[in-house]
Amino acid sequence: MRNLNYNHLRYFWVVAHESSLTKAAERINLSPSALSVQIQKLEHQLGHPLFTRTGKRLVLTEAGRIALDYADDVFQAGDELIGTLRGQRQANRQALRIGALPTLSRNFQLEFLRPLVRRDDVELILRSGTMRDLLAQLEAHTIDLVLANSPAPRDARTAWRSHLLDEQPVSLIGHPRPRAKPFRFPDDLRTEPVLLPSLDSGIRIAFDRLMEAADIDPLIVAEVDDMAMLRLLARERDALTLVPPIVVRDELEAGLLVEQCQIPEIAERFYAIVQKRRFPNPLLAPLLAGHE
Repeated sequence: MRNLNYNHLRYFWVVAHESSLTKAAERINLSPSALSVQIQKLEHQLGHPLFTRTGKRLVLTEAGRIALDYADDVFQAGDELIGTLRGQRQANRQALRIGALPTLSRNFQLEFLRPLVRRDDVELILRSGTMRDLLAQLEAHTIDLVLANSPAPRDARTAWRSHLLDEQPVSLIGHPRPRAKPFRFPDDLRTEPVLLPSLDSGIRIAFDRLMEAADIDPLIVAEVDDMAMLRLLARERDALTLVPPIVVRDELEAGLLVEQCQIPEIAERFYAIVQKRRFPNPLLAPLLAGHE
């Protein structure tokens, strides 16, 4: 099939919304007979009649209704394109596509996105993946932002910008132990079981260095690359879990878990990675304000 003639599609779109060939012809300054010819050409190209006549009104066929749905999307997208390139805010819903590493705290993601979560004019599209996959999507313009625990690698070919959003302490979290002695770090890790992030986590690398320096071989009961799963295991296992407290904030507030020891030598950093664009998504500005 030949490429769609968008002039024909626009003529159809106007007629469909006017439900009258005469009114549509007046609106676009074309004679009714000439407009009718254009609609017939579109019907011939699509292989289906788009209208039936009921009295003086034109009624959409099933194929016509489908075609109108597509035409509405096409011309709405065109209006949005013009508005975006002119720096105008759109009155209709806007979308923000976000990629996040699975090692990133869900609580932190929610806090970061809170300014947009309850806006009825915003659609949030959230995806997870590896840093390599997410940066590839960012470069291909299929996502607008990557949330990560480390900055993006810099090179001459890419135009990534890493905004430091926050830096949080890291602690060993466990179940309440009313009669237990105060935890001694790092010595008590010679006998205490621990739940740890996976080996590709920055806080895990820092933790392993501390253990090596203290000549301690910790009893590891699980290594998890997903913070949501690590949070669940922290609730289920009687073991110490290495996490930023924000990951288990709700459990700490409810008293289900307690902070046994904060580790000053380890901190978790949160980054927003964007690509330098001529026309960035306008929803990014309020999220990144103050984070350079």
